[in-house]
Amino acid sequence: MAYGDKLSGLKQYSQNRLQSEIESASPHRLVQMLMEGVLEKVAKAKGCMQQGDAQLKGVHVNWAVSIIQGLQVSLDKERGGEIAVHLDELYDYMMRRLAQAHQDNDPAMLDEVISLIREIKSAWDAIPPELHYGPERQAAPVVAGGR
Repeated sequence: MAYGDKLSGLKQYSQNRLQSEIESASPHRLVQMLMEGVLEKVAKAKGCMQQGDAQLKGVHVNWAVSIIQGLQVSLDKERGGEIAVHLDELYDYMMRRLAQAHQDNDPAMLDEVISLIREIKSAWDAIPPELHYGPERQAAPVVAGGR
C-alpha cells in the first residue's frame, strides 16, 4: 500500500469516526466538540501565522469564527438568562479579536481567544454527567448551547 493510500484511508477513518461521534453525542458533548474545534482551528491559525502562510491562516480563522457563530446561535437567552447574554457578548468579542488577529497578524490576540474558550470550556466540562442531555430527557444547562 502506498503512503498516499494510507493517508487517504486514515483521513476517511477519522471522518467516519467523527461522524459517528456526532450522531451519538449528547447536546452537552456537541458543545464540547464545538469548543474543541475552536481551540484546534485557532491553534492551527497561529501555526500558519508563525510559518507565514497567510492563506491557510485565513482559512483556519474563518473556520474558528464559524464555529463560534454556531455556539452563539445555539444560546437560549430566554432560559439561559444573564449568563447566556454575557456569553453572547463574549462570543462577539472573540470573533472580533480573531478578525483583528488575522488582519494584524498578531498571535497574542489568538492566544487571548484560546484562553477565553478554555475558560468557558472548563466550566462546561465541570457540568455533572446527569445534566448532559437536553430538556426533553431532563433539565440541562442551556447557556452555552445544548438546546
